[in-house]
Amino acid sequence: MPRDSMLMWAFAVLIAGAAALVRMLNLSWPDRLVFDEAYYVPEAEQMLRYGFEENRAYYFIVHPPFGKWNLAIGEWLFGYTPFGWRIAGVTMGVGAILLLMFVVRRLTRSSFIGLAAGILLAADGFSFALSRTGILDIYLQFWVLLGFVFLVLDRDQFRARLAAAYSAGSEHWGRWGPRLGFRWWRLAAGITFGLACSVKWSGLYFLAIFAILCVWWDVGAYRLVGLRAPYLVALRRSLPTAFWDLGIVPILTYLVSWIGWYAGETAQGRHWAEGRDTAWPWIPEAIRALWHMHVEWWGFHTTLTSPHPWDSHPWSWIVGGRPVLMVNDQYVEAGQNLTRTITMIGTPALWWAFAPALLWAIWRLLSRRDWVAGAAIAGIVAGWVVWFIDTERTMFMFYMAPVVPFFIIAVCLALQDVLGKPSDSRERRQIGAGAVAIYLALVIVLFGFFLPVLNGTPLTEAERALRMWLTTWN
Repeated sequence: MPRDSMLMWAFAVLIAGAAALVRMLNLSWPDRLVFDEAYYVPEAEQMLRYGFEENRAYYFIVHPPFGKWNLAIGEWLFGYTPFGWRIAGVTMGVGAILLLMFVVRRLTRSSFIGLAAGILLAADGFSFALSRTGILDIYLQFWVLLGFVFLVLDRDQFRARLAAAYSAGSEHWGRWGPRLGFRWWRLAAGITFGLACSVKWSGLYFLAIFAILCVWWDVGAYRLVGLRAPYLVALRRSLPTAFWDLGIVPILTYLVSWIGWYAGETAQGRHWAEGRDTAWPWIPEAIRALWHMHVEWWGFHTTLTSPHPWDSHPWSWIVGGRPVLMVNDQYVEAGQNLTRTITMIGTPALWWAFAPALLWAIWRLLSRRDWVAGAAIAGIVAGWVVWFIDTERTMFMFYMAPVVPFFIIAVCLALQDVLGKPSDSRERRQIGAGAVAIYLALVIVLFGFFLPVLNGTPLTEAERALRMWLTTWN
């Protein structure tokens, strides 16, 4: 690891502080519920009041409770106000920036590339706009990224322990290698991914793929120290505990998040099983009722095909093809027609680099067996590719929130190669550093250019049209 940790953290706090400041400006506008805030914000307020979402006849509650508890913290601190229901999203968005800087520095062993990752996420117009709303996906981004950070820490710690055992002498290991102690970081990852699933069920894709990847990392470590049957060693040493940490623990965490629902007398579906003749009557009524409600929610999600003016398909997300229009207020002031718009436009210099960066990461994985590229690809599969399973479903571009950090990791791997290796000549490194700096500056400048349609700055129609680069953005 680089040894400039104090300097790194100073710059990281500076970047995160600047991102927080820009996100906080005029956070209370619009002073009403917009888009899916209409569902999540009042549900969060009910959870503060009752401990669960109240069973109301006129709409169906379809998401787990933990994301709404995240949102409710802001309402608890600042009241049922626009600032109160949006400040938690800002906090999580800035937290994701810090996490990304930390993990990219650890993945690449480069403070410069780590800071570049933070700048890219801070200057992403999509993440900026989403973090200023009371919508759940920004919380999913944070908890998925935190779970990934814990798994990377577990990987480094596991390999350090294995290296120490190898240095102490491997001649007495036997066929199955050494015992390396309890893996606390992996347990923390299991809890965190369980919480991610309790924000939105799509967190399950990340849990499943990264659980497989975690065991695969262990296989590579066992092979590296010369164990003859690394797959069998992983099957014996790693898989049982990984099944507990990344299989059972997330399920238990998810169930615990429903405590308020269990205790709620008027919670949606809470008493469905009472007096009802069902299969497995020996299972407690509350568990049967919760299972029934999950079946109902699953049916809702898998059959959601109602048309919407801002729905989009996954193949367009990677280039920001159909960003969601959150607000479009038009009014007249001093005889001039003005518009205040909030559109989730991803900064083009960043989002239009996602597809080439993904191809570059695939090349790095195949040609160099680069585990970092593999981790980025795994996150992209979990957060983007899986949405191609059912393209008939109504979907929105903000479903991309948890996968954006992994696309940025892929971009950073490309920037790392542009920067060059430490063994390259001074001139080569200077040219690479200049190219990376120019790219980062372009992202920042374009973020500033699009900022008025991200935060609702009053614009004339001509000024707004200047920023609608694609017809699908209108």
